[in-house]
Amino acid sequence: MSSTEFTEINSLSLSQEQLQRVVVLTGAGISAESGVPTFRGETGLWRQFRPEDLATPEAFADQPVVVWEWYLHRRNLIAQVLPNPGHHALVELERMLGDSFTLVTQNVDGLHRRAGSQNPIELHGNIFVNRCGRCQDHWADDALDFSKLPPHCPTCAGEVRPGVVWFGESLPAAAIDQAYSKSQRATLFISIGTSTVVHPAAGLPLLAMESGAYLIEINPEETPISRLSDCVIREKSATTLPLLVKKLQSLKNGN
Repeated sequence: MSSTEFTEINSLSLSQEQLQRVVVLTGAGISAESGVPTFRGETGLWRQFRPEDLATPEAFADQPVVVWEWYLHRRNLIAQVLPNPGHHALVELERMLGDSFTLVTQNVDGLHRRAGSQNPIELHGNIFVNRCGRCQDHWADDALDFSKLPPHCPTCAGEVRPGVVWFGESLPAAAIDQAYSKSQRATLFISIGTSTVVHPAAGLPLLAMESGAYLIEINPEETPISRLSDCVIREKSATTLPLLVKKLQSLKNGN
C-alpha cells in the first residue's frame, strides 16, 4: 500500500457511534484478487458461448446439460482458489462487531463463507448451491446424482439448477429486502470492489448515504459513487482491508 492510502486510513474521521451499524458491500473486485476467473474470460470450449446465452432460465430449459456442464466447469475453477486477506479481514470485522455488522455481496463464488463469514447476504446466490426449479428445495452435492445431467430433486423429481440468479431473474426478495433495510439504518457503509452500476445493489450505498451513513469506497477505479463518498481509497482490498479493520478496532477500543 502506498503512503497516501495508509494516510487516508489513518486519518479517517470516524466516531465510535459510526460503528453501531456497519454494512459492507462487496463486488467482483475482492474475488478477482483471489484469482477467481470472470465468466466472461472462459477459455477453450466455452469461448463459443456468451454468458448471456447460458446464464438464463431459457438456456436451462433448452439446454440443461450444456448449462450444467458450464457451471460445473466454473465451480471447479473457483474451488481451486482461496479467500484472500480482504475476505479474512471482513471475517475479523464481523467477529469484532457481532450483530452490528452486515455483509452484502454480489459475488456467487462462496469465498466469504469459506473465509469464515457467518451470515453473508448473497444477492446473486451461490454457485455451490443446488436448487430445485420446481419445489425450490436446496440440496447438497452428495444428495444428488450428477452422473446424469441435470440432477433431479429427491423430493419432487424436478430438475435441479445452480442456485444463482440468472439474467432476467429478480433477486431473492428476502435478500434484497434485508440488504435495503440494513443499508437504510447503516451508520457506516463500505463499498468494496464493485462498479456500483448494477442495480438494485448499486442503490445500497446511496440509500445508506442519504440516511446519514459515513461512506467509504475501496476501489482502484473510479465509480459513480466516488464523488459522493466521504473517503475513497484507490487501492486493492486485499491490501487495504486488513489495515482498515485494525483502524476500526482501535476506534472501537477508544484509542
